[in-house]
Amino acid sequence: MDRVGRGLLFLLGSVIGGLALAFLVVLLRPDLIRAPQAPTPAPAALTPSAPTMGSPLVTYASAVQRAAPAVVNIYTARLVTERVQPRSLDELFGDFWPRYRQRVERSLGSGVIMDTKGHIVTNHHVIANADSIRVQLADGRVADARIVGRDPDTDLAVLRIDMTPLPVVPIGRSDQLKVGDVALAIGNPIGLSQTVTSGIVSATSRGQLGVATFEDFIQTDAAINFGNSGGALIDSNGALIGINTAIVAKNLGVEGIGFAIPVNMVRGVLTDIIAQGRVIRGWIGIVPEDITDYQAAEFGLAQGGVLVTNLYVGSPAQQGGVRPGDLLLQINDETVRSAQEAIARIATHRPGVTITLRGLRGRQPFEARTLVSEKPRTRSER
Repeated sequence: MDRVGRGLLFLLGSVIGGLALAFLVVLLRPDLIRAPQAPTPAPAALTPSAPTMGSPLVTYASAVQRAAPAVVNIYTARLVTERVQPRSLDELFGDFWPRYRQRVERSLGSGVIMDTKGHIVTNHHVIANADSIRVQLADGRVADARIVGRDPDTDLAVLRIDMTPLPVVPIGRSDQLKVGDVALAIGNPIGLSQTVTSGIVSATSRGQLGVATFEDFIQTDAAINFGNSGGALIDSNGALIGINTAIVAKNLGVEGIGFAIPVNMVRGVLTDIIAQGRVIRGWIGIVPEDITDYQAAEFGLAQGGVLVTNLYVGSPAQQGGVRPGDLLLQINDETVRSAQEAIARIATHRPGVTITLRGLRGRQPFEARTLVSEKPRTRSER
């Protein structure tokens, strides 16, 4: 075999040997020829995301800036006289004059400036029985306030301060609120002025809470604490949508349930009090009570009604022929299903108007025409 033949034979042996070696490597270590893979990313929830440059932040700072200057702190004081406990049996049973002492009882709340004339809306329970009322503005100015009028039936009161210039809260519309809308509460909880808490509108037209005679509350989960009463509930544009008034079941550990009087009701009360010093509502003198489902079934009713449990002597209802024990089902052809609804429906009629009541007396239908008069003012309203 010549030199060329031997060279070819050597080259062929080398190729065959190399292929055999490669086959063994692939068979025993296949991972050596796989392409490298990118590492598996961590779950999105565990991986902090870098903020995108230029992305807008969700903030309600502009809304708060519009409304907060018009939210004020209200400080009240009243002089309380109380009897001193006797220190001995001689003092208890002997011929000693009882001893008394006086102390100043202080309370705090919030309010909202409604116009440039200095009218401030707050809760009636904030200023009830107060001997003196002072108002502190967000800018630090302080003024004495006088009471323009009260409306315990809605737990509202109107104050006035003589000061200029004054910030005024933008007024919104509570009839356009929807569940899920943003709600911000501004007030003076536990003396911490200009505190803002956020939440949503949890429900509208809440009633039957026993807080006031006329209830049509906005429910919110924005934190409302002691001292927030009378403060502002605003929307995401900074417009007033309600006056914070109640906290429910705090002593039971329930959180996130607060209530506000809708601004549409506030506007009506404010207008009446400024114009005439009080709210004039219709009244016929019935003492109504809800009936239970069991009682309704006894009367053969598929729905509730209102039982007239008593009447004021000489009242329009008594003069119109209404009797205790009557079951009231309709007022002017409009169905009523609860005592609160009946009182509210009557209250919307101006004094001097005649309304028609329909219902059952025993099991027989009855109808009575009653002249509406003005609701008598209570001692707290005078």
